[in-house]
Amino acid sequence: MNLVIFSHGKESGPDGSKIKLLRDVAEKNHFETVSLDYRQCKNADERIALLENYLETTEAENIILFGSSMGGYVSTVLACKKSVKGLFLLCPALYMNDPEYSFREFSPQCEHIELVHGWQDDIVYYENSIRFAKANNAVLNLITDGHRLQNSLEFLENRFEIFLKRL
Repeated sequence: MNLVIFSHGKESGPDGSKIKLLRDVAEKNHFETVSLDYRQCKNADERIALLENYLETTEAENIILFGSSMGGYVSTVLACKKSVKGLFLLCPALYMNDPEYSFREFSPQCEHIELVHGWQDDIVYYENSIRFAKANNAVLNLITDGHRLQNSLEFLENRFEIFLKRL
């Protein structure tokens, strides 16, 4: 089974507009999907534990981790701990100067990594995605948009479909 696990951002939820849109793309391309609900988690470490517990119970053969903002951080940390098929990140909260984000170095165990980050992101610096992409030989899309990428939904849909087909 091919599975996409969606991890939402700090201020979002499991059924946000981007996740709904990209869930449809995944299912159209014959991927099972699950969107974890982190809203009861008090911090990033609790989110990491929730995703880690879920990964221990799934029997999926090919796992794609999708994360937005804090969900991107959570997905990346787990991809460093467990081999996955792919990692697709939107404005991931990597290299943050905040004690809540205790992991500072990232070496994901997957071949396929792609990021989308907005030039006008005022929450997570796009330079962090450049640093991560360079260190991990990842595909990086820097686009004219802010942190929520609300003006780029069609672009996200197209890139995610290309990413899934490449797998």
